Amino acid sequence: MKGVLSFLYQWLIFIPVLVVTSIVTAILVMLGCSIGNRKFWGYTPPEYWSKIVCRAALCKITVRQNDKLDPDQSYIFVANHQGAFDIFLTYGYLGHNIKWVQKHELRKIPFVGKASEIAGHVFVDSSNTRALSQTIHKAERELEKGVSMAIFPEGQRTYTGKMGKFKKGAYIIATQMQLPIVPVTLNGPFDILKIHSRAMNLGKKMEIIVHDPIPTEGLTELDIPDLMNRTHKIIESELWDKYK
Repeated sequence: MKGVLSFLYQWLIFIPVLVVTSIVTAILVMLGCSIGNRKFWGYTPPEYWSKIVCRAALCKITVRQNDKLDPDQSYIFVANHQGAFDIFLTYGYLGHNIKWVQKHELRKIPFVGKASEIAGHVFVDSSNTRALSQTIHKAERELEKGVSMAIFPEGQRTYTGKMGKFKKGAYIIATQMQLPIVPVTLNGPFDILKIHSRAMNLGKKMEIIVHDPIPTEGLTELDIPDLMNRTHKIIESELWDKYK
């Protein structure tokens, strides 16, 4: 009986809420960024959209912020990638104005892709070095005072809940722009909606943990392997035991 009720709630309540709020948010972002303050309109509507989606999924959310972060400083946030709800958890509860570095395929999503482009999110084609260089230049143009980048260095969602290997892209951007890297641990999105699954587990717990910033002043590409290992260990240290 519980499974039937969950199925009905997902398709009769959650999915319509997700679709309607996604369209409304995309329209607000496109209109707001076109005529107003892009820093505000590119972030605030998606922040509230993410919180609405999490509430509609009946999620129980724990947030561990970090008072060492400066709201006027730009950062490169790197987080583990457990599932689709990583976006909602991070956007809604990170507490910092962010732009995403995301796969170029996501630009094709109706409404959302266009809104992301207008808002200044960075689409990356990881197939070649030239594309990565263009991504870095785009990130430099988009970052304003107090606006940060959020990146999933694994590049794709996990199939097991455990973290995979990190790719260099986020660290190249951070070292070239000399911006602090902030590791972020996400727990729980994997339990709600696994990759390639359509069946949601409603009412699950999620947690976001923001770690101390890691300075990159004076670091070069030669330091990237150490940065990758260090942030990987920091993020993994706060994963729930079943994800380690």
